[in-house]
Amino acid sequence: MKNYVLLLVLVILFSSCRSITRLFNGRGEKSSATGWKINDRSNGGFSLATSYGSQQTPPGMTFIEGGSFTMGGVQDDVMYDWNSTPTTLHIRSFYMDQTEVTNAMYLEYLYWLKRVFPPDEKEEYRIIYESALPDTLVWRNTLGALDALVETYLRHPAFRDYPVVGVSWLQAQRYCDWRTDRVNEQILIDRGVLNQVNASSDRIVEGENHFNTRVYLTDPSLVFKDKDNDVYRRGLPDNSPDQKVKGGFKGRHVRMEDGILLPRYRLPTEAEWEYAATASIGTMEKNMIKGRRVYPWQGITPVKQKKNTDVRYLANYKHSTGNYAGIARASTDRADITAAVRSYPANEYGLYDMAGNVAEWVADVYRPRIDEKGNDFNYYRGNVYMKPTLDDNGKAIKINASEIPYDTLSSGKIVPRHIPGEFLFTPIDEQDTYMRFNYSSSDNRNIGDGDHASSRRFADGSLASTPGSSLMYNAPQNPIIVDSSGRVSSTYDDARRTSLINDRVRVYKGGSWRDRLYWLSPSSRRFLQEDFATDFIGFRCAMDYVGDSYPQRSRQKSKMASKKVPF
Repeated sequence: MKNYVLLLVLVILFSSCRSITRLFNGRGEKSSATGWKINDRSNGGFSLATSYGSQQTPPGMTFIEGGSFTMGGVQDDVMYDWNSTPTTLHIRSFYMDQTEVTNAMYLEYLYWLKRVFPPDEKEEYRIIYESALPDTLVWRNTLGALDALVETYLRHPAFRDYPVVGVSWLQAQRYCDWRTDRVNEQILIDRGVLNQVNASSDRIVEGENHFNTRVYLTDPSLVFKDKDNDVYRRGLPDNSPDQKVKGGFKGRHVRMEDGILLPRYRLPTEAEWEYAATASIGTMEKNMIKGRRVYPWQGITPVKQKKNTDVRYLANYKHSTGNYAGIARASTDRADITAAVRSYPANEYGLYDMAGNVAEWVADVYRPRIDEKGNDFNYYRGNVYMKPTLDDNGKAIKINASEIPYDTLSSGKIVPRHIPGEFLFTPIDEQDTYMRFNYSSSDNRNIGDGDHASSRRFADGSLASTPGSSLMYNAPQNPIIVDSSGRVSSTYDDARRTSLINDRVRVYKGGSWRDRLYWLSPSSRRFLQEDFATDFIGFRCAMDYVGDSYPQRSRQKSKMASKKVPF
């Protein structure tokens, strides 16, 4: 009996060890397509991440399980904008920051820029640093005494955990790009692939010599110029039979196929933001959603009754004319301007300040209607498809300080389109779209929105040559001309028309400390030029979830399937 038990234990241990070995390094695994061994140097060395579980939660973010929801307003449209008509959309699972980006977070970004691009050394570096600075003058008011906030709000430790403001949509987008690279850089440092690049004076990166995720995944040798031996530490196990040791670096670099590096940080789409803010999971009963929320919380008031007459406000907003917080020593929302993040309860997704405090930039270009007939799955307006610019040898061009492309904003300010260390990008062309049916051009911001290209007679060119003229916008000629036979002359007026709505106007969502309660509804929509900034708009980041959109449900199903169900 003892021998039998011992043999049984050894069999279990051996089986477990084999399973663990297959789970973590893939040895012993065979391709279900060819039968060839995977992760085996003697068999060609094809590597596959057989141990991949699921995407790790990014720092400061929370998981938002996707699903179907009704986007749009349920309250009276007192502004008569008619731009939030209810429509049903489906959203894939994603991650979102629990809070808005704070002053402390943004100061870390500015500090990094100042170290890598010292503004005193080159004019190009000065432009890079100054283009990222928030506009602190947004606090000024010609009839207000707010200059103290101009001087203190961004940098004083008293406002460390307050949401950053004075940041344009373009600046928020650049912050997301920077955050992507810093988080992935830290992942490689934790894995031992990369040394602490700023640990000593001989490893300080400057200019184009800094980590960039896209460049690293394309060609790691392009990232740190003349610093390979000093920066890279050790690679992942290399199963390739022709592996080479470069300097002191052994193994291979991380690839997309390893599932180690995170997807890029970005601004949430408008649909994602509204879906996360509404948090309809809080109104679910069994498999049904009971009612529609007006705000990110249950009920139609922004307060929660506590003991006796004690009232707790659920958001920071403008109560009425001249009333931004309440009466001293009485009912108050504890903030007359912005408030520190996490000052108010989170919604069911664990997201703070999805109503009040500051409104938030989202990724979308503004149009008065959501074109759900054009697409009802992960809706987003604003796609501009780009590709890396290649040199004569067919390799992607990495930007240095002398090749920075610049844009001129509407204010006349010059800002870099890309910074040194990134790839240079160019719009896709006709060769890239030839014989495609899902898209036909690089810039799709105005697709199907009623512009000239969307008008009824655009294809025949009859109105294309007339600036400002389109059957979508132009009225019949006034007064109406009737000829001698009583026939109406079918002509249109040729007046030029302008609008605040264009391809550089972005949506911002939610109410702020300056807004009345009406704007705290997640369905509210407003817009602003992408290079403008205010004292009441901030932002938070989002990230795609890669893989199964319902990971928890899938794990539960796999456990259920592993159990024998009697007939």
